[in-house]
Amino acid sequence: MEFSRRQGLKLGLFASVAALGVGLAGCSTGAVGDSSPQGTQASTDTFPVTVKHIYGETVIKSAPQRVATVSWVNDDVAIALGVVPVGMPKNEWGGNEQGSTPWKDAALEKAGAAIGTDKAPALYSEDDGVNFTEIAKTNPDIILAAYSGLTQEDYDKLSKIAPVIAFPKTAYGTSWQDSTTMIGAALGKSAAAKDLIAATEKTITDQAAKYPSIKGKTFIYGNLDPGAAEAVSVFTSGDNRPKFLSSIGMELAPVIVAAEKGVDAFFLPWSAEKANELDSQVFVSWVADEKAKDAIVKDPLLGQIPAVKKGAFVTDSDNTLTLSISASSPLSLPWTLDKFLPLLGAAADKA
Repeated sequence: MEFSRRQGLKLGLFASVAALGVGLAGCSTGAVGDSSPQGTQASTDTFPVTVKHIYGETVIKSAPQRVATVSWVNDDVAIALGVVPVGMPKNEWGGNEQGSTPWKDAALEKAGAAIGTDKAPALYSEDDGVNFTEIAKTNPDIILAAYSGLTQEDYDKLSKIAPVIAFPKTAYGTSWQDSTTMIGAALGKSAAAKDLIAATEKTITDQAAKYPSIKGKTFIYGNLDPGAAEAVSVFTSGDNRPKFLSSIGMELAPVIVAAEKGVDAFFLPWSAEKANELDSQVFVSWVADEKAKDAIVKDPLLGQIPAVKKGAFVTDSDNTLTLSISASSPLSLPWTLDKFLPLLGAAADKA
């Protein structure tokens, strides 16, 4: 299930995931701040509810009490909506020593379910794809995968454990807004989901307004690595990275808009010999370190990319920051803004 996306994340995350043992199991799902013995969440929707996705429709007969998640994003959304999962994947790339993230840690601690405590979600590895065995051990009554790459086989197998919310159309192409809407409906929290989306979008807009030079600038979000077999790749509009830049008022470069027509993929390989054709005012790329950035700038081909040549080149070597954008969620994006917007603002000024 995860292979193609993990290969793509090698372009954006350069992931090299490691195996992990099972974390705490059997934790009840509860609302953030809920100290009741049962730990049940408050839902506002009337059940049953039906959620449509790529593999059909899933009917949830009553408000879920035990929520398990797969992939990225889904656990963030559930937690942001006040629901602590009984089980969720470990962040094996871009995460901390606990297999979590700063934004998730803060929310779980506020909920009284910090990693390592009795009420914490069980953590399982997804290094080899969906971890059916460990998910089943959490005894969930719903499995969230609105942002994922579940195959039909994965979906069918998971559905034998509990009702599953799969992605709506494109594997790993669900926007954080759509993930939030779908998960909100599944949890009986549609109104809360709508409010969460509005609040998050307002935060993004308000913070981006502090950097007026960003607005209207054309961009390309890709990956440059002179030492790789594919030295250049660029992300399409369907990927979360360009979606994020578009949400703060930037515009995807016309060269990418033209190249992605008729392509159903979140990234495109690009010939290094044609790197000079990647015309945009700002170029963003993950790099391993400052040495890697220097190698790109000095490379006879990659150094001819217009934005790189002008110095309007944003490089990110913080794996956690990369994760927060590539796997965007209502929890990760507010954390992202303070760290990423200054980098974009400085590049936009040079453009």
